Parts: sequence; structure tokens; C-alpha cells
Amino acid sequence: MSILSAKAMNGERVVVLIFVLRVLSSLPLALFPHALALSLLSLFSLVVEIRVDDSAPLFKTRPGASSGIMLGAVTIPTVMLSKLIQLSRAASLQQIEIGELEHMTMQFWAASACSCGVLIFLSIVTWCAANNKNPRFSCSVWDAKFSLSCVILYSVVCCISLATISHTGFNTALKLLWLLCHGFAAVKLIQHLVYTFPFCASIGEALLVTSGLVLYFGDMLACTISKVCRLLIPPELVSIRYGIKRSEIGIIIQGALLGLLIFSALFKFLVQLREYFWGAKDSESRERKDIGRSLIFFTSLGFIMIAIAPSWMMIVLDFDVHPVLWIFRFIFSEPFKRLSLCIYWLALIYASVLRFYNISKNSKIERILLRKYYHLLAVSMFLPALLYQPQFLDLAFGAALALFLVLEIIRVWRIWPLGKLVHHFMSAFTDHRDSDLIIVSHFSLLLGCALPIWMSSGFNDRPLTPFAGILSLGIGDTMASMVGHKYGVLRWSKTGKKTIEGTAAGITSVLAACSVLVPLLASTGYILTQHWFPILIAVTTSGMLEAYTTQLDNAFIPLVFYSLLCL
Repeated sequence: MSILSAKAMNGERVVVLIFVLRVLSSLPLALFPHALALSLLSLFSLVVEIRVDDSAPLFKTRPGASSGIMLGAVTIPTVMLSKLIQLSRAASLQQIEIGELEHMTMQFWAASACSCGVLIFLSIVTWCAANNKNPRFSCSVWDAKFSLSCVILYSVVCCISLATISHTGFNTALKLLWLLCHGFAAVKLIQHLVYTFPFCASIGEALLVTSGLVLYFGDMLACTISKVCRLLIPPELVSIRYGIKRSEIGIIIQGALLGLLIFSALFKFLVQLREYFWGAKDSESRERKDIGRSLIFFTSLGFIMIAIAPSWMMIVLDFDVHPVLWIFRFIFSEPFKRLSLCIYWLALIYASVLRFYNISKNSKIERILLRKYYHLLAVSMFLPALLYQPQFLDLAFGAALALFLVLEIIRVWRIWPLGKLVHHFMSAFTDHRDSDLIIVSHFSLLLGCALPIWMSSGFNDRPLTPFAGILSLGIGDTMASMVGHKYGVLRWSKTGKKTIEGTAAGITSVLAACSVLVPLLASTGYILTQHWFPILIAVTTSGMLEAYTTQLDNAFIPLVFYSLLCL
């Protein structure tokens, strides 16, 4: 029997296929190679997911979650393809230059290469595990031939597509090598994630994080190479507009994240160095050791974030002042609006966190419901800023993400004197999807709201796309959970907790919010080009994904909703 039989199609896989087909149906003929590549990637990921789910566990993944391989493999490539469709409309109207379109093409193929590389890795691991268990028969011959055919055909389509945006065969080969490096980096990173952080994520969630990190930092590396070695590297490898089109805020956010990545490696090295030279002194008390580690931590953090990271920013974008001074200039260019917004945010956060922390300690309310109040908090914080101060909100998201990363490092490393306090405080808001090793829920909520806003910068003829995270998480997911928990009776499956009533409430609430938001956007000067039928499809598809998926929905649903709103 074929591995793609009807019995193998569960609710999550059906919704993912509908999501992919909706994007493919909107592609112009010029993007046919990309459509074929995404189709092959979807089929390949479906085969791998079914094979992995039917075999013995390969990794120590998050309990209670399915593998989610198909959803994790197609999400970021589909997001890139949706953005490519949007830019194709702009190119046809001559509203952007062709280099911007070529850059997004490379981003799509880089994201696809990450997913394809991990899928090949999972296939090999599955085959090896099956051979060790039963040397006479591992996987069916049909499965092996189908997977190999998908990989070969995908590679051919990729070569053809890259040849159309390259001037010489050397440039095509160079771009293929660049994509191969993405695939190899994705394989090494997902191995590191699943072995270093066991039981923290499903394979699909780890694949989404892996693809996103490799794509993001690969883009930073290409930007740096293009700037520093402009004479050695052909500019069409990525895009000649890296230093022109990028905003100061985007570079500052990238530089801060790069600085934190360097800081983590530097701090670990300095601690090991200190223990090597002074660790043998038994007379040194534990408190003194903790104080020493704390001094190393904050000193190295300050040096990296004030000296090293800004140096990279100034090289890439040619800041005329230090980036920290640029931030102060930016804030005080409109002091009343932006400082008032900061005061509003701080007051709201202080009152809400204090209230919810006390409730979590003294109440029997389920954690999943308590955390939905933070989704509503996100709506009240981000929606006004997105309407009236979108650039400042971009910067605020970057600052919040950097702060979350620093606090998580302090919590994991137990840095004196804040480590234990941060751990106890964060533990009050965790549920079954978090572990003591790493807490991801606050990251996923923040990024779920921020990514659609960041990706909508530049050309955007679909004004609802920046609101994808706020609408899907802050309104849709919250209403689905609350209504489903209180009034839900009819369940989508016998084993799941999601109810039809909750899903209907989530979809209805998002549509109602859109009906209010569209006239509000029109009144602020946006030229609306979206129609209600595509919005209905986008809301319904993302709502059904929330009903069926067992993955971390804060991470996937905003990206799926954003992709569908771009069409």
C-alpha cells in the first residue's frame, strides 16, 4: 500500500496541504519552477513525516506533540514564496527594482535548501535505524525511489531557476554552493538543538527554528561579505542593495542578535578559562565563584554590546554616529509620542505581570488560560503602536527580544544575583510545552507578533499583513482557548482537546477584528487592495491549523496567516 494512502492523512497534514495549494494557486507563470520545488518539498516532507511517525522515536522530542515535520519543512519556504509573489506584483508595476526580486528568490531557495537538507538527514537516520532493527527490510523500495526522485528533481529545478537570475555559469555554481552551505548548516544546527535541548521541541519546531536561524544569520553573513569583500564576491550572489535598502533599525536588530551570539560563546570560553586557572582553589567559597562569574558575565556583555556589535553595524550601514546615539536621536525625534508610548507600555506591563503572577501563585486557574491574558496584553500594547508608530514598534520588538535572550541566559546559567529570581518568576507562567532547560513560550509570542511586522517592511500592498501575528495570536487563539474551555463540547478528535466551538469563536473573532481594522486603516491613509474572500480563506485556514496542530501554535499560525494575507 502506498505511504500516501488516505489513512495516513490526519487533520494537520490536510490543513498544511490546503495551505500549500492555496499559495501555489496564486503563483504567476513566471514562478513555475518555484511552484514545482515547493510541491516536491511538500511531498517529500509528507513521506518523511509518515515514515518517522511509524518508526521508533529517533530523538528526545517534546512529549505530547507529533513530529510536525511537514509543517516545519514547508512553513518558511512558503512564507518566502508568498513574499516573492507580492514582490512580483510590484515588479510588474515597476514599483521595485529587479535586484530586490532576485534577492527574495535567493531567500526562497536558501529556505528550501535548509528544509531539504534536514529532510535528507532525517531520511538517512530513519533508514539506518530501520536497518539496524531489521537488516533484511528497512523501508519499501517505493519510498526510497520516491524520495530520491523528489531530491533529484528538486535539484534540477533549483539549478534552472538560479540560471535565470545569473549572468554566467560560475555565478550559478557559486549560488548553488551557497545554498549547499545553508543545507549543511541546517543539518548541523538541528542536530545540536535536539541533542543539547532534549524534550524541549518537536522535530517540526526544531526545523522551523533551525531554518529561521540559518536563513537569518546567513543573510547577515552575505551582507557582511558583500560589504567588506565587494571586489572578491560577485554582488549578484545575494543582492547589490544590501547596503542601500536596509533600514537602520533592521541593522541594529541584527547587530544586537549577532552580539548576543558572540557574547554567549565568549562568556563560555572565559568561564572555562577562569576555571582552568583558578578552579583548583578549594579555599574559594561558592559565593565568591558566583560573584566572579557574574562580573565576567556583565563585563563581557557590556563590551560586546557597546563596542563589538556597534562596530559591525557601522561597517555594514555606514552609520554617521554610534548606533546607541542613533537610537537616542530616533527616540527623541518625536519625544512626546515615543516616550508616552514607553510609559504606557511600562505601566501596562507592571500592572499586568504583577497581577498575573499573584494569580498564578494563588489560583487554580489553568496555566494555558492564564497565559492567554498575555495574548490580550500583546494586543493592547502592540496594536496602537502599529497603527501610529510602526517604526518605533520595530525597534521596541528588537529591544524586547534582546532583553528576553539576556534574561534566559541569566536564568539558564544561574548568574548571581538574578539567576534564581528570574527562574522562579518565569516558572510561574510555564506549562507542559516548556521545560526547566529552556522556556520558549515568551519568545514564541513575541516573535509571532513581531515577524509579520518585520517582514512587511518595504513594499507592501496588503496592509493587513503586519497585523497577522496580533490578530491570530492576540485575538483568534485567545478566543478559541477561552470559548473552547468554557463552552466547548464537540471535539475535533477523540484524543485532542480542541473543540469546534472554540475554533468557530476564534475564526469569528478574527473576522470581526478585520471588519473593524479595515475601515480604521482606510481612515489613516492606507490604500486597501485586499478583498474579503481571500481574507476569509486566510482566517479559516489558520484557524483550522490551530484546531488540528499539536505544535507550538504561537510559532506557526502567524507565519501561515501572514503568507495567506500576502496573496
